[in-house]
Amino acid sequence: MAISDRIRKLRQERHWSQAELGEQLGVHQKQVSAYERGVNLPSTEVLIKLAEVFNVTLDYLAFEA
Repeated sequence: MAISDRIRKLRQERHWSQAELGEQLGVHQKQVSAYERGVNLPSTEVLIKLAEVFNVTLDYLAFEA
């Protein structure tokens, strides 16, 4: 599963909007949308925040299984 799909899946499992996730990450909703569409990849800093927010490891987020 690609990181874009993983971010979308984790967000939807928590019933969060893209805007809500963006607030937690300190990024705009449009940026979350770009991550989920695979247009942009999250920076290392945002990856760390994603792992914290979703309570998952960086390995789970960053590497396709």
